[in-house]
Amino acid sequence: MLPQVGIVHQHLVQRGPKIALRWSIIQPPVHWWCTAAGLHRSKHLPKTIGLISDTHGLLRPEAVRALAGVQHIIHAGDIGGPEILEKLRALAPVYAVRGNNDKGAWAGQIPLYLALELEGVSIHVLHDVNELDVDPGAAGFDVVVSGHSHKPGVTERDGVQFVNPGSAGPRRFRLPVTVARLEVTTGEGLVTRVIEIL
Repeated sequence: MLPQVGIVHQHLVQRGPKIALRWSIIQPPVHWWCTAAGLHRSKHLPKTIGLISDTHGLLRPEAVRALAGVQHIIHAGDIGGPEILEKLRALAPVYAVRGNNDKGAWAGQIPLYLALELEGVSIHVLHDVNELDVDPGAAGFDVVVSGHSHKPGVTERDGVQFVNPGSAGPRRFRLPVTVARLEVTTGEGLVTRVIEIL
């Protein structure tokens, strides 16, 4: 039986032979795995990396709320101005790459590519995945984060997770306005959620 606690959010995701049932609660945090053998308490609490892209100068309050509580934030380009990064840094440390629309002296200080090691996960970041010029699996990356298309998605190829958090800025056509959260739990792998904020 689950403990009697106030439940804030429930997330169900298929991961191989397991179904991960995550409970985020008020206090204290408890995380459970549901398998054929029953419910098992996770030994480790997840660390969360917030993913955002294509803000184009607009950081919506909905995006800020969706990223609250993360340990790190990755911005995959088309930032739109240094003030966007400053506001995000109020939430967590920020790692950003330059997009094709990021111009000016401030943008010249932002790299085109990043190779990160966060919470034990190796992450390659660039704005446009079509400009990827390395074999991420051979290079030892676990995750590739990109933006540019404004189309959110999570796919896996050759053992590497490719994540596009979509656009959190001005809406393009009928595409959703989104961010993503990448949860890292020791010994239990990665769970990435795309969150539609508008």
